[in-house]
Amino acid sequence: MAAKKIDSERFREIRNAKVRRDFFVEDSLEAGIVLTGTEVKSIRSGRAQISDAFIRIEKGEIFLHHAHIEEYLYGNLNNHIPYRPRKLILHKKEIKKLEVALQSGGRALIPLRLYFKKALVKVQIALCKGKKLYDKREDLKKKAILRDTERTMRDYRP
Repeated sequence: MAAKKIDSERFREIRNAKVRRDFFVEDSLEAGIVLTGTEVKSIRSGRAQISDAFIRIEKGEIFLHHAHIEEYLYGNLNNHIPYRPRKLILHKKEIKKLEVALQSGGRALIPLRLYFKKALVKVQIALCKGKKLYDKREDLKKKAILRDTERTMRDYRP
């Protein structure tokens, strides 16, 4: 019997490509997110973007801001607002721990990726510290050196 083909449209994840370039990722955890039906359908079709998104803690609750989830193509009058703040679901202890870490200064909460876990949409959030310009240059140098060594190893034939 042939193996089942995985439908790439159904197992899509939305990544934040800027995070590792601009921040040092210190700690990450998984959170649920409160969405409407049309938002879930848009995410399932891959029409979301979290590269400018950030997370704030307001009155003991945690919210995802500036995450762009396009309106559902086949939605009606009940379609969602693309840039609305979305509530994240975490335990109170986790929220308190994140709040204390943020108050220590120099850190931000940023979403790393938005993905499906069975039928639920999850957000992987990270506690990050901003990189300075010289840190970014150093990372670029390391990547260039790695790329060059891989290229020479690939081309080397004994």
